Parts: sequence; C-alpha cells; structure tokens
Amino acid sequence: MITHQLARSLPFMDPTIALHKPIDPCEHSPLIRGLVLSLNYAVEHGGIGLTQTGAMNRKFVTFAANAFNWPGYTAKELLLVNKVLDEHKMPPLEPIHASLRHFKLVRRYKDKLRITKLGKNMLKDPQDLFDLAAPVYLYRFQHAPPARQQDYLAQFWHVFLNVLNLEAEAGCTVRDLMRILYGFEDTDNRALTYCESRLELKYDILKPLCWLGILREDREGRDLLEDGIYYKTPLWYAALHLESDPEVGLRRLS
Repeated sequence: MITHQLARSLPFMDPTIALHKPIDPCEHSPLIRGLVLSLNYAVEHGGIGLTQTGAMNRKFVTFAANAFNWPGYTAKELLLVNKVLDEHKMPPLEPIHASLRHFKLVRRYKDKLRITKLGKNMLKDPQDLFDLAAPVYLYRFQHAPPARQQDYLAQFWHVFLNVLNLEAEAGCTVRDLMRILYGFEDTDNRALTYCESRLELKYDILKPLCWLGILREDREGRDLLEDGIYYKTPLWYAALHLESDPEVGLRRLS
C-alpha cells in the first residue's frame, strides 16, 4: 500500500525512458504526435498564433482538435460541449504548449510562437523528440490540478510502472490496480480514502501514461462513466527496461 509515511522513508529512482528499438512514436503517442504536428504547423504558417493573453489562438486550436487525433479530445467530441475552441477548452494543449516552450522548440516573437533551430532538428527524428520530452513530461510535469497536488506520488513511478508492466500485459482495470496497489476491495468504494486514491490513480498516473502513449485505454463498448481496460502499447516495450521484466526473473508482483 502506498502511504505518505512510505514515501518519506523509501529511496527511489525513476526508471529510464528512452527508445532502444526502432519505432515511430507518433503512431502511439498523442503527446509526441501533437508536438510534431504543432512544429510542422509553425513551419507552414510562420508560427503559431497567440492571443493577447499568450494563449494559442482559435485558428491553431481548431487545427489541433482536427489533426491531433487525441483520444477523448477530437474536434467532434470537443464541439459537443463547446461552441468555439479556445486553448483552455482543449486540455491536451496544456502539456503541448508547456513542452514547446520548456524545451525551447519554439520562441515567442511578437504575436506568434516561431520554431527554433532545435525544433527544426527535432522534426527530423521524432525518436529524439520522444527521448527528450518523455521523461520530463512523465516525471516532472505537474499532472494534478492545484487542489489535488500530491508530491509524494512522484516518488512511486517505479512502483506504478513495475506493477503495470505485469498487470497491463493482458489488460487491467482501475479496480484491479486499486486492489493491488492500495489493498482496496470493491466493498471499500464509498470510503473517502478509496475515492481520493482512485482519482489520483486514474488522472495523475494512468492518464499521463496514456497521453505519453506507452499505455492505452480500451473503451470499446463502455459509456462515459465506465472505466476501460488498460494495455501496454508497442512504445512501452521500446522505451522501458524494468525490474519486473520477464528476463529479470522476478515473481509477479500481484
């Protein structure tokens, strides 16, 4: 079970995330695909237009909604609840915008974000872009909103990844992971600690892994309120070496 006390007492090391097999990360990673499409847009349009407040303008947001093919945030899905698309109405643009600026792939010039020399170099090989952005996005980006920020969770990425390495091989649900990681059973689902832990697991751990593209959620046949089944993607196998890999010889953690 993951606790605040355990977080303070255990040393940790984030598993290395870097591609060791040839693969196109854009095929599996919404984040990398979004970065590449954004950089290409900046090349073709002389930059990404900004509003007076510094947000990406509606022209680019509309392009992103149509082009990114981001699960759960396609133009069709977004326009069901929004008449117009501003940056803050498309949540995936938060890590995209932050990553473009953080890694200096673009620079602001007047009312546009213009691609830099580094950004042009990264366009030549998305694998290099994945190696640059993936560990920072997963381990250092603040995935939780301010009201739910829990710094202690960041100390346990090695636990989450090793458990998922085993459980998501054949597919697992949030319910499965709640039992394995926290010791919760279905009868605990009305307890406050259960609800808080489930929220953190689903949105601060599983969602970033899916947005990075090393995990995917299969939602076929499920409504909006139902959780899907989580599976590892080919990008997982190409980017991670973990203590729980079969060749290491450790027993199943669950």
